[in-house]
Amino acid sequence: MIDKIEKIKAPVYFLGIGGIGMSALARYFNSRGHKVSGYDRTESELTKQLVKEGMIIHYDDNISLVEKNAALVIYTPAIPVGHSEFNFLKTNGFTIIKRSEALGLITENKLNICVAGTHGKTTTSAMVAHILRDSGFGCNAFLGGIATNYNSNFWSSEKNVCVAEADEYDRSFLKLTPDVAVITAMDADHLDIYGTEKNMQDAFIEFTQRIKPGGLLIHKQELARSKEFKAGKTWTYGARKENADSFAQNVTIQNGAYKFDVTINKQTIKNVELNMGGRHNIENTVAAIA
Repeated sequence: MIDKIEKIKAPVYFLGIGGIGMSALARYFNSRGHKVSGYDRTESELTKQLVKEGMIIHYDDNISLVEKNAALVIYTPAIPVGHSEFNFLKTNGFTIIKRSEALGLITENKLNICVAGTHGKTTTSAMVAHILRDSGFGCNAFLGGIATNYNSNFWSSEKNVCVAEADEYDRSFLKLTPDVAVITAMDADHLDIYGTEKNMQDAFIEFTQRIKPGGLLIHKQELARSKEFKAGKTWTYGARKENADSFAQNVTIQNGAYKFDVTINKQTIKNVELNMGGRHNIENTVAAIA
């Protein structure tokens, strides 16, 4: 499948194309010359933008509108089991995979930076991608929100480097294979999926076990059960110096922006400027720089 997903030129069809994660994948295939089309339940500003970018989208669950020549169908778990198009595609020989599996296949052979966490992951992954892009290094990015400075949740690069937001919903992040994994938070969330906070924590521990041999885990200091994390190397980060390998210090506010120094394993970057509110975003910045 990985050879197919990287090399196919035939159409790719999406069920739930307007979702934030799905639309990033749609943009990926569109940027590589595929004919991209799909279904979503309602029109939105995002789907309107996808149409402007050349994709074909409809809003009726109508089998006659399905791309019959699709080499690959990608669907969101939010698609109901009784959806007519979904069932038609499943029963008529189409190659059909979940969004999380598609993202895992696209990224697994790249140098893969995956940012997970029950909060902070969207901001942190956007910061990582911004640093790599604006430093001239470059990266491919699959974000869980629209980056305001680029007005997109995806961008591509010739570099074999990928930044991906790793979504814990539906255990989607367990399809990823990071070279570098970041965990920003593990507060109780998605208990409709996991049942208990322990089960959710178990999934994060399993996520760390998917880090490639010799890979790096960066996590917020003092996360629950962090001693059970598995990685070749582990760094911690925080907004303060206590017990963290990477931290911020000398924090001030100047002209409405935070200014601070970031120390990473005893090396210091001075005068970092952050034009985002909230001290929690200082932590996100430390994680992204690390």
